[in-house]
Amino acid sequence: MSDRIDFNTLYLLKDGPVATMTFNRPDIRNAFNAQMILDIIEGIAQVNAMDDVRVLVITGAGSAFSAGADLNWMKSMKDFSYEENIADAEALADSMHAIFTCRKPTIARVNGAAIGGGNGLVCACDIAIAAEEAVFSLSEVKIGLVPACIGLYVVKRVGEANARYLMLSGRRLNGVEAAEYGLVNWAVPLGNLNDEIDMLVEKLLTSGPQAMWMVKELIRNVPSMSFREARTYTAKMIAELRTSDEGQEGLSAFLEKRKPKWV
Repeated sequence: MSDRIDFNTLYLLKDGPVATMTFNRPDIRNAFNAQMILDIIEGIAQVNAMDDVRVLVITGAGSAFSAGADLNWMKSMKDFSYEENIADAEALADSMHAIFTCRKPTIARVNGAAIGGGNGLVCACDIAIAAEEAVFSLSEVKIGLVPACIGLYVVKRVGEANARYLMLSGRRLNGVEAAEYGLVNWAVPLGNLNDEIDMLVEKLLTSGPQAMWMVKELIRNVPSMSFREARTYTAKMIAELRTSDEGQEGLSAFLEKRKPKWV
């Protein structure tokens, strides 16, 4: 039994332990505007509150993942004050951060074009799988802009050298090339995309829910720590987890040669 929650520009479909967020502006290739940014933030908040949801898949309706910012919306910004422009840009940054810090593992199902800011939505996810036919481009410089709010997530994913080339050149990539540059983890033919997502979800569901969240915290926090800070932080983390209900259940299941209760 599936449950659907509709927002103005996207919808959430909950099917057992898996939720899917679908950008739903297919007539303009799921380009985002101020409303969609707010919908993403609220949608992620709702997923975080769903205790029975353990994986979030993010994708786009129709033939595109997201064509980035709605250019008509961007053009209207010229009539906004500097302070209003800052507030609007901070909301966009908040939407990326919401995906990046989602309490559930997030999978970008890149079914089609991810242009400009659409790449930020991909890179903010934990894992990204693309159709080989998908098109990627960090094309902001072609219209006199920069991939500013998304830059943090793109650089984290592809590294500085690849980010310099992709952001400065605006080169268009297919899914296979995007995987080579690290924008996505791997690519498969579009017809195989759903099966590939299903297999990945199945693997994630065999892992402890709390453990997966703590893995995300570990990866997010450790790079900014000193060696001493990281040493203390990681020691406390493992001490807490191995005495937790989930940790004890996982250890018992392994020793007793059975599946843990969360499977």
